[in-house]
Amino acid sequence: MIVGTAPLAADANPNVLLIIADDMGIDASRCYSLGNRQAPMPNVEAMCARGMVFENAYAAPLCSPTRATIMTGQYGFRTGVGTAIRRRGRTRGLSADVTSLFDVLATTGYKANLIGKWHLAGAEATLDHPAELGVPDYFGLFRGGTRDYWNWPAVENGEEVWMNEYATTVFTDRAIDWIRAQEGPWFLWLAYNAPHTPFHLPPAHLHGFDEMPDDPDAIDRNPLPYYQAALQALDTEIGRLLAAMPRDVRDNTVVMFIGDNGSPNRVARGLYGEHAAKGTIFEGGTHVPFVVSGPGVARGRTESFVNTTDLFATIAGYAGVEVQAQDSHDFRPILSGRDGSREYVYVEHFSDRPSRRRRRRNAFGWALREGPFKLVQVEGSEPRLYDLSKDPLEAVDLLADGTSPDEAAIVAGLEARFTQVRAE
Repeated sequence: MIVGTAPLAADANPNVLLIIADDMGIDASRCYSLGNRQAPMPNVEAMCARGMVFENAYAAPLCSPTRATIMTGQYGFRTGVGTAIRRRGRTRGLSADVTSLFDVLATTGYKANLIGKWHLAGAEATLDHPAELGVPDYFGLFRGGTRDYWNWPAVENGEEVWMNEYATTVFTDRAIDWIRAQEGPWFLWLAYNAPHTPFHLPPAHLHGFDEMPDDPDAIDRNPLPYYQAALQALDTEIGRLLAAMPRDVRDNTVVMFIGDNGSPNRVARGLYGEHAAKGTIFEGGTHVPFVVSGPGVARGRTESFVNTTDLFATIAGYAGVEVQAQDSHDFRPILSGRDGSREYVYVEHFSDRPSRRRRRRNAFGWALREGPFKLVQVEGSEPRLYDLSKDPLEAVDLLADGTSPDEAAIVAGLEARFTQVRAE
């Protein structure tokens, strides 16, 4: 169901700007009504007001697998990237042999680039890994994170260079410069590492929070306002990026904003109860904010399902390529106010290596939602069933007190869908 107004006419070959916030669940966005302590993000909120807000967008519960789904249009069990890549743990990275989104766009007239966080390279990969996956001019944070937002290693032209400026600002500057250099249609994947840890106090001119001590002990005692300040700083820089575009370029640019997984547990404010947030296959780990605005995009809100795999086919579709990918659905019809929803959403979390983490509650497993019902299969546990239309925070497991015939039929249908997904 889509509630909204008709879109403005789209020009041929619109530009596409994909902005990713690192570790931002829907609980952190004022575009959604979950909780009441979100950071003010006026530029993203303006996108929500004039674009399409997705009520049911789902990602993987951690950084690397979500990025791999966008890059390939495939679920993690096909790519082998099922959890956050840790080079010391030698978890598997994304193979350069896959057909990437950038490989597809290279067959079109679009110029394409990725600026920001990479986090797709395994221990065996070199700093040329982005180029091997078709990214022509990568600049950014190659690993999963940094210890210091002001002093961090970047990769540029396959070489490591050290940066001594606030990372969110650097990525924005690079994006502005790259966009200005383009003469034809383009796609830019702008992957910020904010608001990912370390929690910190951003530059004062980028946020409007009251004075807070720049003290590690104070931050550790109450990280939430610092997390929110990083989000507002991110929003300020997004506003600067959009304002830097010439009017004709901005009017012909589809902007997508998405979180890559749930919010860090220390700032999720206990909203999700025992299930927690980032790193879990429950709603807190995988239900993310997603908004699209720009030419051809209707204004309103939609309950249509979207997986992060779907960005692959949709972005390729904007560039004029119809891809054949069983896990990726082109959702442009939804953006224009028509029907086009996928029937289900599927998320997973797994490791290719045995680990002590495998014994932790909620660590690995899969979940599948169809209609209002979501089946959660945590590895080593009994399945759990939730009716999200009545229980969006998954507080009541419908199977906890035994299984009725109706519930058994729902579970059987969802398990059959899972079998179908894994067999395709």
